[in-house]
Amino acid sequence: MRLVPTSLTARWLAVVLLVAGAGLAACGRPPGEAGATPAHGADGKDDGTEVEDTAVPVEVVALDRGPIEAVLRFSTNLEAESAVEVLAEANRQVRQLLVEEGDPVRRGQVLLRLQDDEQRNDLAKVEVELRKAERDYDRQQRLYDQGFLSEEDYNSATYEIEQLQLRLQEAQRQLSYTEVRAPISGTVTSRKVNLGDFVTINQPLFELVDFDSIVARVFVPEKELANLERGQEARISAQALAGRDFRGHIERIAPVVDPKSGTVKVTIALDDRSGLRPGLYVDVSLVTAVHEQAVLVPKRALVYDQDQVFVYRLSGEDHVERLELEAALEDKVNVEPRGDVLDAGDRIVVAGQAGLKDGAEVRLVSSLGEPTETAPSSDSLEAR
Repeated sequence: MRLVPTSLTARWLAVVLLVAGAGLAACGRPPGEAGATPAHGADGKDDGTEVEDTAVPVEVVALDRGPIEAVLRFSTNLEAESAVEVLAEANRQVRQLLVEEGDPVRRGQVLLRLQDDEQRNDLAKVEVELRKAERDYDRQQRLYDQGFLSEEDYNSATYEIEQLQLRLQEAQRQLSYTEVRAPISGTVTSRKVNLGDFVTINQPLFELVDFDSIVARVFVPEKELANLERGQEARISAQALAGRDFRGHIERIAPVVDPKSGTVKVTIALDDRSGLRPGLYVDVSLVTAVHEQAVLVPKRALVYDQDQVFVYRLSGEDHVERLELEAALEDKVNVEPRGDVLDAGDRIVVAGQAGLKDGAEVRLVSSLGEPTETAPSSDSLEAR
C-alpha cells in the first residue's frame, strides 16, 4: 500500500473543510441579507436570484450661511521699540546706587552717582579764575572806551574771557558725567554694576525698557501686500499667559520688500500691553477680510485632485454630482466658495467621498454608520 505524504493529506483536508463551511453558510444565510438585493421578474415577484447593492454609504450635511474671516497667521517675539543700554561716561568709582531692577524711572532721573571730588575741584578753580578775569575785563573795557588801552590788549582780554568760559563749560560737563541719568522713561530691566565698582567710559551700567513701546513685528509674504493697510485689526495670543488674547492693529508697513525672503516687515501696535514683556513668544493673526453671510463649506468635505478641489453635492435622494470649488475665503474649519456654485441648504458629502464619481449612487448614513431616516412620500402614506 502506497502512503500519501503528510503535507498532501493536510492540504486535501483543508480544501474539504473549506467547501463544507461554504455549504453550511449558504444554507444558513437568510434571503435578502445586507450586501445583496433579491431580483424580481417581469411580474414583480422574486425570481430567487440576488443583485449586489452598489450604492456607496455616505454622510451628508446641509450647508448654512455665517461669518468667515481671511486670516494670516504668524509667530514672533515681542519687542520694545524704546529700549536703551545706559553707558558710563567717566572713569570713576560708583559712590551711590539709586535704583534697582524693576524700578520705574523718569527721563532725566539720576540712576547712580560716581566719585566727583576731582570734577568739583576743577569746576571751582575755573569759576574763581573766570570771576577774576571778568573783573579785569570790566576795567580794561573802560580803559579801552577812554582810549587808554590798545586794540591788541583789549582783544587779548576778550580772548581770555572766552577761553575761561569754554573751560567752565567743560568742567560742568565732566561733573555731569558723574551723575548717570535715565535717557528715557521706563523700567530698569537690568543693573550691571555694584556699589564701589570702578567703571570705565562706555561700560554698560543699566538697561531700560519702555513697556508702552512693546510691539509685534511679523514678515508677511509680498503676495499679501495688497490685503494689508494701516489700522487693520490684529489678534495676539500668548501661550505663556494661559492663551490670553490681546487686540492690536497694524501700525506700520515697511515701504520696501526684502528681496532675499520676499517678505514685508509689518509692525503691530498693541491696544493693551498689561502682562506683556519684551521677548515673549506670541502668535499673531492678521484679519485681512471678513464676510458676514458666506456659504460655509466644511473642509472635511473637500476632495483634492492634483491642483483642483471638488465637493460632492447630493442630487435627489440617492445620487451625487461632482462640483469644482474655488475658495474665496477660508479659515481653519470652513471654506467660502467663489461664485454661486453652492448655496445654503445644499447637501454635500462630508464622509465616504473617497473614490466617488460624478453621478454615483449613494446611500445616506449617519456619522455612526447607521442608515438615515427620510421623510415618507405622500404615496406611501396613502398606501398605509
